[in-house]
Amino acid sequence: MTSNKLITLTIIFCASFVIPRSNAATIPAGTTLTINTVSPITSQSVVGRSFEAKLAQEVSVRGTVLLPAGTKVFGKIRSSRANPRKSGPLSLELSSLSMSGRSIPVKTNSVEPHGPPQTGRQAQYGHTAGTTMVNPGTTVQFQLLQAVTF
Repeated sequence: MTSNKLITLTIIFCASFVIPRSNAATIPAGTTLTINTVSPITSQSVVGRSFEAKLAQEVSVRGTVLLPAGTKVFGKIRSSRANPRKSGPLSLELSSLSMSGRSIPVKTNSVEPHGPPQTGRQAQYGHTAGTTMVNPGTTVQFQLLQAVTF
Protein backbone atom coordinates (compact mmCIF):
# COMPACT_ATOMS: atom_id res chain seq x y z
CA MET A 1 0.00 0.00 0.00
CA THR A 2 2.79 2.45 0.86
CA SER A 3 4.64 1.76 -2.39
CA ASN A 4 1.49 2.59 -4.41
CA LYS A 5 1.23 5.96 -2.65
CA LEU A 6 4.90 6.66 -3.31
CA ILE A 7 4.50 5.81 -7.00
CA THR A 8 1.39 8.02 -7.28
CA LEU A 9 3.13 10.95 -5.59
CA THR A 10 6.16 10.52 -7.86
CA ILE A 11 3.96 10.58 -10.98
CA ILE A 12 2.11 13.70 -9.78
CA PHE A 13 5.40 15.41 -8.94
CA CYS A 14 6.89 14.66 -12.38
CA ALA A 15 3.70 15.69 -14.18
CA SER A 16 3.78 19.08 -12.46
CA PHE A 17 7.01 19.83 -14.37
CA VAL A 18 5.87 18.42 -17.72
CA ILE A 19 2.45 20.11 -17.96
CA PRO A 20 3.73 23.74 -17.90
CA ARG A 21 6.26 22.88 -20.64
CA SER A 22 3.49 21.61 -22.91
CA ASN A 23 1.83 25.06 -22.73
CA ALA A 24 5.04 26.82 -23.79
CA ALA A 25 4.87 28.81 -27.00
CA THR A 26 7.73 29.33 -29.45
CA ILE A 27 8.18 32.10 -31.98
CA PRO A 28 10.58 30.81 -34.65
CA ALA A 29 13.79 32.52 -35.73
CA GLY A 30 13.23 34.68 -38.80
CA THR A 31 9.90 36.04 -37.55
CA THR A 32 9.47 39.76 -38.25
CA LEU A 33 8.69 42.02 -35.31
CA THR A 34 7.21 45.34 -36.42
CA ILE A 35 7.47 47.98 -33.71
CA ASN A 36 6.53 51.62 -33.14
CA THR A 37 9.02 53.63 -31.09
CA VAL A 38 7.71 55.24 -27.90
CA SER A 39 10.56 57.60 -27.12
CA PRO A 40 12.77 59.70 -29.41
CA ILE A 41 16.12 58.23 -30.44
CA THR A 42 18.95 60.17 -32.08
CA SER A 43 22.26 59.28 -33.65
CA GLN A 44 23.87 61.28 -30.80
CA SER A 45 22.51 58.82 -28.17
CA VAL A 46 25.08 56.80 -26.26
CA VAL A 47 25.72 53.22 -27.39
CA GLY A 48 24.02 50.78 -25.02
CA ARG A 49 21.23 53.21 -24.08
CA SER A 50 17.89 51.46 -24.03
CA PHE A 51 14.69 52.57 -25.70
CA GLU A 52 11.06 51.52 -25.40
CA ALA A 53 8.70 50.53 -28.20
CA LYS A 54 5.46 48.63 -28.74
CA LEU A 55 4.58 45.93 -31.22
CA ALA A 56 2.73 47.54 -34.12
CA GLN A 57 1.34 44.19 -35.31
CA GLU A 58 0.43 41.00 -33.50
CA VAL A 59 2.72 38.00 -33.85
CA SER A 60 0.93 34.75 -34.74
CA VAL A 61 2.23 31.23 -35.14
CA ARG A 62 -0.02 28.67 -36.86
CA GLY A 63 -3.06 30.92 -36.40
CA THR A 64 -2.51 31.49 -32.68
CA VAL A 65 -1.71 35.02 -31.51
CA LEU A 66 1.34 34.75 -29.25
CA LEU A 67 2.12 38.46 -28.93
CA PRO A 68 -0.71 40.98 -29.29
CA ALA A 69 -0.15 44.38 -30.88
CA GLY A 70 0.82 46.86 -28.17
CA THR A 71 3.13 44.44 -26.34
CA LYS A 72 6.01 46.41 -24.79
CA VAL A 73 9.44 45.75 -26.27
CA PHE A 74 12.80 47.17 -25.32
CA GLY A 75 15.88 47.69 -27.41
CA LYS A 76 19.40 49.06 -27.24
CA ILE A 77 21.42 51.40 -29.35
CA ARG A 78 24.09 49.27 -31.00
CA SER A 79 26.02 52.08 -32.72
CA SER A 80 25.77 55.87 -32.93
CA ARG A 81 27.78 59.03 -33.45
CA ALA A 82 27.96 59.81 -29.72
CA ASN A 83 31.62 58.73 -29.47
CA PRO A 84 33.64 60.45 -32.23
CA ARG A 85 36.37 57.78 -32.04
CA LYS A 86 33.97 54.91 -32.64
CA SER A 87 31.42 56.79 -34.68
CA GLY A 88 29.00 54.95 -36.91
CA PRO A 89 25.49 55.23 -38.26
CA LEU A 90 22.61 54.89 -35.82
CA SER A 91 21.90 51.19 -35.39
CA LEU A 92 19.27 49.60 -33.14
CA GLU A 93 18.43 46.08 -31.94
CA LEU A 94 15.72 44.64 -29.73
CA SER A 95 16.78 43.08 -26.44
CA SER A 96 13.59 42.00 -24.63
CA LEU A 97 9.82 42.01 -24.56
CA SER A 98 7.45 42.22 -21.65
CA MET A 99 4.83 39.48 -21.18
CA SER A 100 2.64 39.30 -18.07
CA GLY A 101 5.16 41.31 -16.07
CA ARG A 102 8.09 39.11 -17.15
CA SER A 103 11.02 40.27 -19.24
CA ILE A 104 11.78 37.79 -22.01
CA PRO A 105 15.15 38.23 -23.76
CA VAL A 106 15.19 38.34 -27.56
CA LYS A 107 17.98 38.48 -30.13
CA THR A 108 17.28 40.39 -33.34
CA ASN A 109 19.17 41.76 -36.28
CA SER A 110 20.47 45.34 -36.15
CA VAL A 111 18.53 47.97 -38.06
CA GLU A 112 19.63 51.41 -39.24
CA PRO A 113 16.47 53.53 -39.08
CA HIS A 114 16.32 56.41 -41.51
CA GLY A 115 14.84 59.41 -39.79
CA PRO A 116 15.02 62.81 -41.45
CA PRO A 117 18.42 64.49 -40.94
CA GLN A 118 18.23 67.72 -38.95
CA THR A 119 18.76 70.97 -40.85
CA GLY A 120 21.09 73.86 -40.04
CA ARG A 121 18.11 75.84 -38.70
CA GLN A 122 17.25 73.02 -36.30
CA ALA A 123 20.91 73.01 -35.21
CA GLN A 124 20.38 76.59 -33.98
CA TYR A 125 17.79 75.27 -31.54
CA GLY A 126 19.89 72.56 -29.96
CA HIS A 127 19.97 69.87 -32.64
CA THR A 128 23.21 68.91 -34.33
CA ALA A 129 23.13 69.26 -38.12
CA GLY A 130 23.25 65.83 -39.74
CA THR A 131 21.79 64.13 -36.68
CA THR A 132 19.36 61.33 -37.46
CA MET A 133 16.22 61.65 -35.37
CA VAL A 134 13.80 58.75 -34.86
CA ASN A 135 10.59 60.29 -33.57
CA PRO A 136 8.07 58.53 -31.32
CA GLY A 137 5.66 56.48 -33.42
CA THR A 138 8.25 55.59 -36.06
CA THR A 139 7.72 52.07 -37.45
CA VAL A 140 10.79 49.82 -37.59
CA GLN A 141 11.03 46.12 -38.51
CA PHE A 142 13.37 43.60 -36.87
CA GLN A 143 13.88 39.90 -37.49
CA LEU A 144 14.42 37.36 -34.72
CA LEU A 145 17.85 35.71 -34.99
CA GLN A 146 16.93 33.07 -32.41
CA ALA A 147 13.64 31.41 -31.55
CA VAL A 148 11.86 32.78 -28.47
CA THR A 149 10.14 30.37 -26.09
CA PHE A 150 7.92 31.57 -23.27
